Amino acid sequence: MEAYLDNSATTPCLESVRDIVVKTMMVDYGNPSSRHQKGVEAEHYLKDAREKIAATLKVKEKEIFFTSGGTESNNWALTGTAFANRRAGCHIITTAVEHAAVRMPLRFLEDQGFEVTVLPVDGTGHVDPQQAAEAVREDTILVSVMLVNNEVGTLEPVEEISRRVKEKKPSVLFHVDAIQAYGKMRILPKRMGIDLMSVSGHKIHGPKGIGFLYVNEKVKIHPMILGGGQQQGMRSGTDNVPGAAGLGVAAWEAYQNLDQAREHMFLLKDRLMRGLANLPEVHVISEEGEKSAPHIVSAAFPGVRSEVLLHALEERGIYVSSGSACSSNKKSAVSSVLEELHLKPALLESTLRFSFSPFTREEEIDYCLENLGELLPVLRRYRRR
Repeated sequence: MEAYLDNSATTPCLESVRDIVVKTMMVDYGNPSSRHQKGVEAEHYLKDAREKIAATLKVKEKEIFFTSGGTESNNWALTGTAFANRRAGCHIITTAVEHAAVRMPLRFLEDQGFEVTVLPVDGTGHVDPQQAAEAVREDTILVSVMLVNNEVGTLEPVEEISRRVKEKKPSVLFHVDAIQAYGKMRILPKRMGIDLMSVSGHKIHGPKGIGFLYVNEKVKIHPMILGGGQQQGMRSGTDNVPGAAGLGVAAWEAYQNLDQAREHMFLLKDRLMRGLANLPEVHVISEEGEKSAPHIVSAAFPGVRSEVLLHALEERGIYVSSGSACSSNKKSAVSSVLEELHLKPALLESTLRFSFSPFTREEEIDYCLENLGELLPVLRRYRRR
Protein backbone atom coordinates (compact mmCIF):
# COMPACT_ATOMS: atom_id res chain seq x y z
CA MET A 1 0.00 0.00 0.00
CA GLU A 2 1.07 3.61 -0.60
CA ALA A 3 0.16 6.58 1.56
CA TYR A 4 1.01 9.99 0.10
CA LEU A 5 0.82 12.43 3.02
CA ASP A 6 2.98 15.24 1.62
CA ASN A 7 0.35 17.26 -0.23
CA SER A 8 1.67 20.55 1.16
CA ALA A 9 4.82 19.91 -0.85
CA THR A 10 2.93 19.15 -4.05
CA THR A 11 -0.21 17.45 -5.31
CA PRO A 12 -0.92 15.21 -8.30
CA CYS A 13 -2.72 16.91 -11.17
CA LEU A 14 -6.41 16.38 -11.70
CA GLU A 15 -7.33 14.48 -14.86
CA SER A 16 -9.24 17.54 -16.06
CA VAL A 17 -6.10 19.63 -15.56
CA ARG A 18 -4.00 17.11 -17.46
CA ASP A 19 -6.47 17.12 -20.35
CA ILE A 20 -6.53 20.88 -20.82
CA VAL A 21 -2.75 21.14 -20.46
CA VAL A 22 -2.26 18.52 -23.18
CA LYS A 23 -4.83 20.19 -25.43
CA THR A 24 -3.18 23.61 -25.14
CA MET A 25 0.24 22.07 -25.84
CA MET A 26 -0.75 19.80 -28.73
CA VAL A 27 -3.84 21.30 -30.39
CA ASP A 28 -4.50 24.91 -29.34
CA TYR A 29 -0.80 25.73 -29.08
CA GLY A 30 -0.81 29.28 -30.41
CA ASN A 31 0.99 32.23 -28.87
CA PRO A 32 -1.58 34.61 -27.31
CA SER A 33 0.42 37.56 -28.65
CA SER A 34 -0.11 36.40 -32.24
CA ARG A 35 -2.87 38.14 -34.18
CA HIS A 36 -4.10 35.13 -36.16
CA GLN A 37 -6.73 32.58 -35.13
CA LYS A 38 -4.31 30.34 -33.25
CA GLY A 39 -3.32 33.33 -31.11
CA VAL A 40 -6.95 34.25 -30.49
CA GLU A 41 -7.68 30.68 -29.37
CA ALA A 42 -4.76 30.77 -26.93
CA GLU A 43 -5.84 34.15 -25.57
CA HIS A 44 -9.27 32.68 -24.88
CA TYR A 45 -7.73 30.12 -22.52
CA LEU A 46 -5.99 32.88 -20.55
CA LYS A 47 -9.19 34.90 -20.31
CA ASP A 48 -11.17 31.88 -19.20
CA ALA A 49 -8.60 31.00 -16.51
CA ARG A 50 -8.64 34.57 -15.19
CA GLU A 51 -12.42 34.52 -15.06
CA LYS A 52 -12.43 31.28 -13.08
CA ILE A 53 -9.79 32.44 -10.60
CA ALA A 54 -11.30 35.91 -10.16
CA ALA A 55 -14.69 34.34 -9.45
CA THR A 56 -13.25 32.25 -6.59
CA LEU A 57 -11.99 35.46 -4.94
CA LYS A 58 -14.78 37.83 -6.06
CA VAL A 59 -12.25 40.21 -7.59
CA LYS A 60 -11.76 41.67 -11.07
CA GLU A 61 -10.10 39.64 -13.83
CA LYS A 62 -7.59 42.42 -14.47
CA GLU A 63 -6.35 42.03 -10.88
CA ILE A 64 -5.05 38.48 -11.57
CA PHE A 65 -1.50 38.17 -12.91
CA PHE A 66 -0.03 34.78 -13.82
CA THR A 67 3.46 34.01 -12.54
CA SER A 68 5.80 31.02 -12.47
CA GLY A 69 4.55 30.08 -8.99
CA GLY A 70 4.35 31.12 -5.37
CA THR A 71 7.98 32.12 -5.01
CA GLU A 72 7.81 34.58 -7.89
CA SER A 73 4.47 35.91 -6.66
CA ASN A 74 5.94 36.61 -3.21
CA ASN A 75 9.09 38.17 -4.63
CA TRP A 76 7.14 40.42 -6.98
CA ALA A 77 4.60 41.45 -4.34
CA LEU A 78 7.31 42.50 -1.90
CA THR A 79 9.98 44.04 -4.12
CA GLY A 80 7.53 45.49 -6.63
CA THR A 81 5.52 47.37 -4.02
CA ALA A 82 8.55 48.34 -1.92
CA PHE A 83 10.32 50.08 -4.78
CA ALA A 84 7.12 51.58 -6.20
CA ASN A 85 6.22 53.15 -2.86
CA ARG A 86 9.69 54.05 -1.61
CA ARG A 87 9.00 57.77 -1.55
CA ALA A 88 6.24 57.14 1.00
CA GLY A 89 8.57 55.25 3.34
CA CYS A 90 11.05 52.42 3.76
CA HIS A 91 9.54 50.43 6.62
CA ILE A 92 8.07 46.92 6.18
CA ILE A 93 6.47 44.60 8.74
CA THR A 94 6.40 40.80 8.59
CA THR A 95 6.32 37.82 10.95
CA ALA A 96 8.91 35.43 12.35
CA VAL A 97 7.28 32.38 10.74
CA GLU A 98 7.17 33.33 7.07
CA HIS A 99 8.32 31.07 4.24
CA ALA A 100 11.79 31.64 2.77
CA ALA A 101 10.11 33.06 -0.35
CA VAL A 102 9.10 36.00 1.86
CA ARG A 103 12.08 36.12 4.20
CA MET A 104 14.72 36.21 1.46
CA PRO A 105 13.17 39.04 -0.63
CA LEU A 106 12.84 41.07 2.58
CA ARG A 107 16.48 40.42 3.38
CA PHE A 108 17.32 41.70 -0.11
CA LEU A 109 15.23 44.81 0.53
CA GLU A 110 17.12 45.41 3.77
CA ASP A 111 20.32 45.44 1.71
CA GLN A 112 18.67 48.11 -0.46
CA GLY A 113 18.04 50.37 2.53
CA PHE A 114 14.61 49.27 3.69
CA GLU A 115 13.95 48.52 7.36
CA VAL A 116 12.06 45.35 8.30
CA THR A 117 10.30 44.73 11.61
CA VAL A 118 9.75 41.03 12.38
CA LEU A 119 6.80 40.28 14.66
CA PRO A 120 7.13 37.39 17.14
CA VAL A 121 4.54 34.63 17.49
CA ASP A 122 3.12 32.77 20.47
CA GLY A 123 3.60 29.08 21.21
CA THR A 124 1.04 28.09 18.58
CA GLY A 125 2.51 30.33 15.88
CA HIS A 126 -0.05 33.14 16.02
CA VAL A 127 0.74 36.81 15.52
CA ASP A 128 -0.88 39.30 17.90
CA PRO A 129 -2.88 41.82 15.80
CA GLN A 130 -2.31 44.49 18.43
CA GLN A 131 1.46 44.06 18.19
CA ALA A 132 1.19 44.38 14.43
CA ALA A 133 -0.69 47.65 14.76
CA GLU A 134 1.77 48.96 17.33
CA ALA A 135 4.64 48.25 14.94
CA VAL A 136 3.17 50.57 12.29
CA ARG A 137 5.12 53.81 11.90
CA GLU A 138 4.78 56.95 9.84
CA ASP A 139 7.11 55.46 7.22
CA THR A 140 5.49 51.98 7.09
CA ILE A 141 4.49 51.07 3.54
CA LEU A 142 3.90 47.30 3.58
CA VAL A 143 2.86 44.44 5.87
CA SER A 144 3.28 40.79 4.84
CA VAL A 145 1.62 37.95 6.79
CA MET A 146 0.99 34.39 5.61
CA LEU A 147 -2.54 33.05 5.99
CA VAL A 148 -1.72 29.38 6.68
CA ASN A 149 1.69 28.37 7.96
CA ASN A 150 3.21 25.81 5.64
CA GLU A 151 4.87 23.78 8.42
CA VAL A 152 2.37 23.61 11.28
CA GLY A 153 -0.89 24.82 9.72
CA THR A 154 -1.40 27.86 11.96
CA LEU A 155 -4.19 30.16 10.76
CA GLU A 156 -3.08 33.75 11.13
CA PRO A 157 -5.80 36.36 11.85
CA VAL A 158 -4.99 38.29 8.69
CA GLU A 159 -8.34 40.07 8.48
CA GLU A 160 -8.00 41.48 11.99
CA ILE A 161 -4.34 42.33 11.47
CA SER A 162 -5.15 44.20 8.27
CA ARG A 163 -8.04 46.06 9.92
CA ARG A 164 -5.94 47.23 12.85
CA VAL A 165 -2.98 48.17 10.68
CA LYS A 166 -5.13 50.17 8.26
CA GLU A 167 -6.98 51.88 11.12
CA LYS A 168 -3.63 53.25 12.21
CA LYS A 169 -2.38 54.04 8.70
CA PRO A 170 -4.85 53.47 5.82
CA SER A 171 -2.21 53.71 3.07
CA VAL A 172 -0.25 50.66 4.28
CA LEU A 173 -0.38 47.81 1.76
CA PHE A 174 -1.21 44.35 3.05
CA HIS A 175 0.30 41.26 1.38
CA VAL A 176 -0.75 37.69 2.15
CA ASP A 177 1.11 34.53 1.24
CA ALA A 178 -1.91 32.28 0.63
CA ILE A 179 0.01 29.41 -0.95
CA GLN A 180 -1.14 26.88 1.67
CA ALA A 181 -4.57 28.50 2.09
CA TYR A 182 -5.98 29.00 -1.40
CA GLY A 183 -8.24 26.14 -2.38
CA LYS A 184 -8.57 25.07 1.27
CA MET A 185 -10.74 27.95 2.53
CA ARG A 186 -12.82 30.90 1.35
CA ILE A 187 -10.66 33.96 0.77
CA LEU A 188 -12.26 37.30 -0.12
CA PRO A 189 -9.46 39.86 -0.47
CA LYS A 190 -11.73 42.90 -0.71
CA ARG A 191 -13.55 42.02 2.48
CA MET A 192 -10.42 40.86 4.34
CA GLY A 193 -8.31 43.93 3.57
CA ILE A 194 -5.83 42.04 1.39
CA ASP A 195 -4.14 44.17 -1.27
CA LEU A 196 -1.81 41.53 -2.71
CA MET A 197 -2.03 37.74 -2.48
CA SER A 198 0.30 34.97 -3.68
CA VAL A 199 -0.89 31.55 -4.89
CA SER A 200 0.82 28.47 -6.36
CA GLY A 201 -0.86 26.03 -8.77
CA HIS A 202 0.74 22.75 -7.80
CA LYS A 203 -0.61 22.95 -4.24
CA ILE A 204 -4.19 22.57 -5.52
CA HIS A 205 -3.80 19.77 -8.08
CA GLY A 206 -2.74 22.16 -10.83
CA PRO A 207 0.50 22.14 -12.85
CA LYS A 208 3.91 23.02 -11.46
CA GLY A 209 5.56 26.21 -12.69
CA ILE A 210 2.42 28.33 -12.57
CA GLY A 211 0.85 30.58 -9.95
CA PHE A 212 -0.75 33.97 -9.72
CA LEU A 213 -0.51 37.22 -7.84
CA TYR A 214 -3.67 39.08 -6.98
CA VAL A 215 -3.00 42.82 -7.09
CA ASN A 216 -5.75 45.23 -6.09
CA GLU A 217 -6.20 47.66 -8.99
CA LYS A 218 -5.39 50.59 -6.67
CA VAL A 219 -1.98 49.22 -5.65
CA LYS A 220 1.12 50.90 -6.98
CA ILE A 221 3.59 48.17 -7.99
CA HIS A 222 6.59 47.98 -10.31
CA PRO A 223 6.94 45.07 -12.74
CA MET A 224 9.73 42.64 -11.96
CA ILE A 225 10.09 41.20 -15.49
CA LEU A 226 10.34 43.59 -18.43
CA GLY A 227 10.12 42.79 -22.10
CA GLY A 228 7.23 42.26 -24.48
CA GLY A 229 4.55 43.94 -22.41
CA GLN A 230 2.37 40.94 -21.72
CA GLN A 231 -0.14 41.02 -18.84
CA GLN A 232 -0.76 44.78 -19.01
CA GLY A 233 3.00 45.33 -19.15
CA MET A 234 3.29 44.11 -15.56
CA ARG A 235 4.74 40.65 -16.17
CA SER A 236 6.41 40.31 -19.55
CA GLY A 237 7.29 37.02 -21.21
CA THR A 238 5.44 34.60 -23.46
CA ASP A 239 2.29 33.56 -21.63
CA ASN A 240 2.29 30.07 -20.13
CA VAL A 241 -1.03 29.08 -21.65
CA PRO A 242 -0.99 25.39 -20.62
CA GLY A 243 -0.07 26.33 -17.06
CA ALA A 244 -2.67 29.08 -16.78
CA ALA A 245 -5.40 26.93 -18.32
CA GLY A 246 -4.57 24.09 -15.93
CA LEU A 247 -4.49 26.43 -12.94
CA GLY A 248 -7.87 27.86 -13.90
CA VAL A 249 -9.45 24.41 -13.98
CA ALA A 250 -7.81 23.38 -10.68
CA ALA A 251 -8.97 26.58 -8.97
CA TRP A 252 -12.51 26.23 -10.25
CA GLU A 253 -12.80 22.60 -9.16
CA ALA A 254 -11.30 23.33 -5.73
CA TYR A 255 -13.97 25.91 -4.98
CA GLN A 256 -16.84 23.98 -6.55
CA ASN A 257 -16.29 21.23 -3.99
CA LEU A 258 -14.75 23.22 -1.14
CA ASP A 259 -17.21 22.47 1.65
CA GLN A 260 -17.08 18.71 1.11
CA ALA A 261 -13.31 18.78 0.74
CA ARG A 262 -12.83 20.72 3.96
CA GLU A 263 -15.12 18.40 5.88
CA HIS A 264 -13.21 15.37 4.59
CA MET A 265 -9.80 16.82 5.40
CA PHE A 266 -10.87 17.84 8.90
CA LEU A 267 -12.01 14.24 9.47
CA LEU A 268 -8.62 12.98 8.31
CA LYS A 269 -6.87 15.51 10.52
CA ASP A 270 -8.87 14.47 13.56
CA ARG A 271 -8.29 10.79 12.81
CA LEU A 272 -4.54 11.28 12.54
CA MET A 273 -4.26 13.51 15.62
CA ARG A 274 -6.23 11.08 17.77
CA GLY A 275 -4.07 8.23 16.55
CA LEU A 276 -0.86 10.12 17.23
CA ALA A 277 -2.05 11.01 20.73
CA ASN A 278 -2.37 7.30 21.46
CA LEU A 279 1.25 6.60 20.54
CA PRO A 280 3.83 6.85 23.34
CA GLU A 281 6.10 9.92 23.50
CA VAL A 282 4.49 11.75 20.58
CA HIS A 283 4.03 15.53 20.77
CA VAL A 284 1.42 16.95 18.38
CA ILE A 285 2.33 20.53 17.48
CA SER A 286 -0.59 21.60 15.28
CA GLU A 287 -3.80 22.82 16.87
CA GLU A 288 -6.90 20.66 16.78
CA GLY A 289 -9.92 21.09 14.54
CA GLU A 290 -10.71 24.41 12.93
CA LYS A 291 -8.19 26.25 15.08
CA SER A 292 -5.70 25.50 12.29
CA ALA A 293 -5.78 24.47 8.63
CA PRO A 294 -7.65 21.28 7.67
CA HIS A 295 -4.80 19.66 5.77
CA ILE A 296 -1.64 19.98 7.90
CA VAL A 297 -0.57 18.12 11.03
CA SER A 298 2.87 18.62 12.54
CA ALA A 299 4.07 16.23 15.21
CA ALA A 300 7.35 15.47 16.99
CA PHE A 301 8.67 11.99 17.81
CA PRO A 302 11.34 12.45 20.50
CA GLY A 303 14.13 9.92 20.35
CA VAL A 304 14.02 9.58 16.54
CA ARG A 305 15.55 12.11 14.18
CA SER A 306 13.17 13.45 11.54
CA GLU A 307 15.16 12.18 8.56
CA VAL A 308 15.50 8.69 10.06
CA LEU A 309 11.77 8.33 10.62
CA LEU A 310 10.96 9.91 7.25
CA HIS A 311 13.04 7.32 5.38
CA ALA A 312 11.80 4.46 7.52
CA LEU A 313 8.24 5.40 6.56
CA GLU A 314 9.28 5.85 2.94
CA GLU A 315 10.52 2.25 2.84
CA ARG A 316 6.93 1.24 3.64
CA GLY A 317 5.40 3.45 0.96
CA ILE A 318 4.46 6.33 3.27
CA TYR A 319 5.52 9.80 2.13
CA VAL A 320 5.73 12.69 4.59
CA SER A 321 7.93 15.75 5.07
CA SER A 322 10.47 16.87 7.66
CA GLY A 323 9.53 20.51 7.09
CA SER A 324 9.04 22.87 4.19
CA ALA A 325 9.75 21.06 0.91
CA CYS A 326 11.64 24.11 -0.34
CA SER A 327 14.23 23.77 2.42
CA SER A 328 14.25 20.00 2.90
CA ASN A 329 17.63 19.69 1.20
CA LYS A 330 19.21 21.56 4.10
CA LYS A 331 19.42 18.46 6.24
CA SER A 332 21.40 20.05 9.02
CA ALA A 333 19.19 23.10 9.38
CA VAL A 334 16.58 23.24 12.14
CA SER A 335 13.28 24.76 11.06
CA SER A 336 13.17 28.46 11.92
CA VAL A 337 9.40 28.20 12.26
CA LEU A 338 9.65 25.50 14.93
CA GLU A 339 12.37 27.48 16.71
CA GLU A 340 10.00 30.46 16.92
CA LEU A 341 7.48 28.22 18.71
CA HIS A 342 10.13 27.71 21.42
CA LEU A 343 10.03 23.94 21.21
CA LYS A 344 12.57 21.87 23.12
CA PRO A 345 15.61 20.68 21.10
CA ALA A 346 14.39 17.08 21.26
CA LEU A 347 11.21 18.16 19.46
CA LEU A 348 12.97 20.37 16.93
CA GLU A 349 15.06 17.43 15.71
CA SER A 350 12.20 14.95 15.48
CA THR A 351 9.31 16.76 13.79
CA LEU A 352 7.44 15.52 10.73
CA ARG A 353 4.68 17.18 8.73
CA PHE A 354 1.71 15.17 7.44
CA SER A 355 -0.47 16.88 4.85
CA PHE A 356 -3.63 15.78 3.08
CA SER A 357 -5.72 16.57 0.03
CA PRO A 358 -9.42 16.00 -0.68
CA PHE A 359 -8.35 12.71 -2.29
CA THR A 360 -6.47 11.31 0.71
CA ARG A 361 -8.20 8.20 2.05
CA GLU A 362 -8.82 7.17 5.65
CA GLU A 363 -6.98 3.93 4.90
CA GLU A 364 -3.82 5.93 4.25
CA ILE A 365 -4.07 7.55 7.69
CA ASP A 366 -4.61 4.19 9.36
CA TYR A 367 -1.73 2.62 7.44
CA CYS A 368 0.57 5.45 8.53
CA LEU A 369 -0.45 5.15 12.18
CA GLU A 370 -0.03 1.38 12.12
CA ASN A 371 3.50 1.69 10.79
CA LEU A 372 4.43 4.46 13.21
CA GLY A 373 3.34 2.20 16.02
CA GLU A 374 5.65 -0.51 14.74
CA LEU A 375 8.64 1.65 13.83
CA LEU A 376 8.94 4.02 16.79
CA PRO A 377 9.85 1.43 19.47
CA VAL A 378 12.46 -0.09 17.16
CA LEU A 379 14.05 3.20 16.13
CA ARG A 380 14.09 4.54 19.68
CA ARG A 381 16.34 1.73 20.75
CA TYR A 382 19.09 3.50 18.86
CA ARG A 383 18.46 6.95 20.32
CA ARG A 384 21.51 8.92 21.42
CA ARG A 385 22.21 8.72 25.14
